[in-house]
Amino acid sequence: VVVIGGGIVGCSVAYHLVERGVRDVLLLERRKLTCGTTWHAAGLVGQLRATRNLTRLAQYSCDLYRDLEARTGQATGYQKTGSISIATDSQRLEELERGASMARAFDLEVERMEPGAVAERWPSARTDDLLGAVYLPGDASTSPVDTTRALAAGARAGGARVQEGIEVTNVHVEAGRVRGVETSRG
Repeated sequence: VVVIGGGIVGCSVAYHLVERGVRDVLLLERRKLTCGTTWHAAGLVGQLRATRNLTRLAQYSCDLYRDLEARTGQATGYQKTGSISIATDSQRLEELERGASMARAFDLEVERMEPGAVAERWPSARTDDLLGAVYLPGDASTSPVDTTRALAAGARAGGARVQEGIEVTNVHVEAGRVRGVETSRG
């Protein structure tokens, strides 16, 4: 399997392929790992999504990132920080309350917060214009660059080859199937 791109998605694909027993994995990155959009991502690891399946996927990611440093030896900067979403108008408050209801239905821990509780948890927050908030204590943050490096380390440990400085210049397709890739090195 050839994985094109060494950002967090490409490294995650390589990591998960070797986790599932695929042994012939080659990840190609045209420059350096994380040099595309990964390096400037916020690193927020929120769990609540629009559907149950997407929420389960986000929960899986949160659990993976929590344990990734122990699995690979590469620091990830993972911190379980929780997240606070605030409402300064009634429409946003209604949206947050619907989200909190979905979170409970998806078995996520969630708390409705009054403005004073926001100030207690986050003393530097301006709360004079808040109507309310929702707190998801299971949300986290991680360093996108370090997490990507940890995924790459895990992929390598499972047998994947990760090569930087090789640009994919063409994908060869025959009868609707990929049959090979052409790179800057052949």
